Amino acid sequence: MNWSEFFYMGGYAFEVWTSWGLTLLVLLYFVIMPKQRNAKIKSQIQRQINREQRDQGKTDS
Repeated sequence: MNWSEFFYMGGYAFEVWTSWGLTLLVLLYFVIMPKQRNAKIKSQIQRQINREQRDQGKTDS
C-alpha cells in the first residue's frame, strides 16, 4: 500500500476526507467560540467596573 492508495481510500476519499474536515471544523468551533465569549464577557465586566468606579467618584465630590 502506498500513500496514493491511502489518500484515495478505495474510492471513498471524498466522503472520508469531507467527514474528517467537517469534524475538525466543528471541534475547532467548540474550542474557539467559548474562548471568544469568555474574553467578551470579561471585557464587558471590566467596562462595567470602570463605569461604576467613575460614577462613584463623581458622587463623592
